[in-house]
Amino acid sequence: MTTNNFSNTYQVVIVGGGPVGLYLGLCLEQAGISYIILEKRSAPRPGSRSLGIHPVSLELFEELNIASSFIRDGVTIQKGHTFLNKKKLGVLSFKSCPKPFNFILALPQYRTELLLEQALTEKNTSALLRNATVHTIREHAHHVDVHFEYKGKKHTAKAEYLVGCDGKNSSIRRQSGISFKGQYYPDTYIMGDFTDNTQFGSDAAIFLCDKGLIESFPLPNNRRRWVVKTDDYVDQVSREQLTSSVLSRIGHSMNNTEHTMLSSFGVQKLLADPMVKGRIILIGDAAHIVSPIGGQGMNLGWLDARDLAETLPQALYNNLQKDTILNQYQKRRVHAAKVAIRRAEMNMKLGRKINTPFFRKILVSLMLKSPISQLMANIFTMRGIERWPI
Repeated sequence: MTTNNFSNTYQVVIVGGGPVGLYLGLCLEQAGISYIILEKRSAPRPGSRSLGIHPVSLELFEELNIASSFIRDGVTIQKGHTFLNKKKLGVLSFKSCPKPFNFILALPQYRTELLLEQALTEKNTSALLRNATVHTIREHAHHVDVHFEYKGKKHTAKAEYLVGCDGKNSSIRRQSGISFKGQYYPDTYIMGDFTDNTQFGSDAAIFLCDKGLIESFPLPNNRRRWVVKTDDYVDQVSREQLTSSVLSRIGHSMNNTEHTMLSSFGVQKLLADPMVKGRIILIGDAAHIVSPIGGQGMNLGWLDARDLAETLPQALYNNLQKDTILNQYQKRRVHAAKVAIRRAEMNMKLGRKINTPFFRKILVSLMLKSPISQLMANIFTMRGIERWPI
């Protein structure tokens, strides 16, 4: 976006124009709340990173009449095949989940961001300022000043509330003096995107191996993501390391395939304390980090944004009760994050090396049988994560 047509006074300033910040902008646009999004990057970052869009998020997108464009570009996953090493235990199907979104949508985050930005700029061409670098923030009794640089000039945006959507290493969180508490898990993984040479088509596959978890998910354009649990963190991932692990654990060869990405990651759980501090509000990865095993993180950020978009009008127009209103919002978001953390921990525990594989086989076999399988399908599609109280 190249326009200079922006004001200096808003009800909300959003720092961070990734998938969560862009979606929040769309929600505020619908709610009639004035806002601006300040994003330091010139364009969405290439690479697939997050890829799963859950039904709860597709329902949010449908409220904005944008779900169809995502479904058109993504791959709909309606079932996942579950294996113990090479032996198939069963299938977890999402087909009986609530329609019309009884599937998980696989779409690279880069494309997700492009579609959200396109939807936003169609409604408001001045909403997103790219190449805008926020330097300092100053909170006052009735507003927040956000000092940023844009096109070589210094600007100050004044807002009633500042929302930090600027990720795990949030500068807004740091400048606000908000702690980020949690821990590292012992789990580490490598992953890569390869040409799909499996027979799974649009299905996912989970392999609970004696030597550690392998996950396989379809991507658009006949590609497939492979995630492999490792004993230790791998700094530089090689193609041979990933493909040889897949071959030795499940007997699947990826010879004659091409790869477009290789990376490694460790796993953490972190919560901002508090998520709301005065007129500063944190959402998405700036507020919480959840293990990516299960693909909940980005979706949890969208749930934050929708809740906040419904909460802000109450806080903006009911000044006497704003602290109570925002405190209740924070309680809901902390609760949802903790539920997501527990579910991710369950997924990780199932995929770890285990000394009693027989008991894991019995447990997973039960999980794949009705009626427990329906409960597991709801859990894996993030149903009930907003239920309050537990």
